[in-house]
Amino acid sequence: MLGHRLASFTRPLTRAYAPKWPRPKPGTSERPPYRPSDPLNNNPSATVTALPDENLTFIHRPPPTAPSPISYTTNPVSPLLRPPTSPTSILPPLLRPSVDKSVPTRLTAVQVAEIRRLRSLDPVKWTRGRLAKKFDCTQQFVALVAATKKTTRTKLIRRRDEEHEANRGKWSEKRSLVAAISQKRRQYW
Repeated sequence: MLGHRLASFTRPLTRAYAPKWPRPKPGTSERPPYRPSDPLNNNPSATVTALPDENLTFIHRPPPTAPSPISYTTNPVSPLLRPPTSPTSILPPLLRPSVDKSVPTRLTAVQVAEIRRLRSLDPVKWTRGRLAKKFDCTQQFVALVAATKKTTRTKLIRRRDEEHEANRGKWSEKRSLVAAISQKRRQYW
């Protein structure tokens, strides 16, 4: 048993596989090194010129982005250089759609009087938004022309706050807590 262990230590160390380095010599059974084909020889647009005096070959390949020799500013080959067919086809969308809106028409004195009458008649039904849609004007214009009386305005605000408080009473405990936290956070801003 002891002799067997000693024999394993005295055996010469040899590999059973081929090492990565050094590379095998040419002519052996190993795979040959990769030799890529010359892209100039395989390019169909390359022009090959043999120079007989010096036994050289000159290969010229034009870059793929080179303009065509028959491209003119009056008749460009690239579609990016051609003039647009329709003026709106090349424009990006507007950043603010309000820029494209037409200016509202001026209201007559009769229409302004009607706005004031409806607003004073029932300010709950005839809100600024509803009057602005009916007469095709802005809400700010309705507020300037037919502002509600201060007493009516305080009643409307009190009524709105009561409705909001009734809706807050339906909230869950978690939602109430989140609202209280955000309100407290606003105080420290």
